[in-house]
Amino acid sequence: MDLLQQILTILDNTLSLQGRTAGMERESPLLGAIPELDSMAVVAIIAAVEERFDVVFEDDEIDGQSFATVGSLVDTVAAKLG
Repeated sequence: MDLLQQILTILDNTLSLQGRTAGMERESPLLGAIPELDSMAVVAIIAAVEERFDVVFEDDEIDGQSFATVGSLVDTVAAKLG
C-alpha cells in the first residue's frame, strides 16, 4: 500500500468518513472542506500517523498548510519519514 493510500485510510478511519476518501486525490482539499476535520480531529490524525509510522512530530513540524490538501499531508508525512 502506498503512502497516499495509507494516509487516506487513516483519514477515513479517524474521521469516520465511511469510505468517503475513496474518491479523494492528492489535490482534494481537507481543512474547510471536510466538516469532521476540526482541531481535535487534527490531533487524532497526527496521533494515528505517529502510531502507524512510528514517528513523532514536534509542534513546529505541523501547521495548517500540512492539512490544506491530501497531497500536502502526504508530503508532510513523507518528509518526516525521510
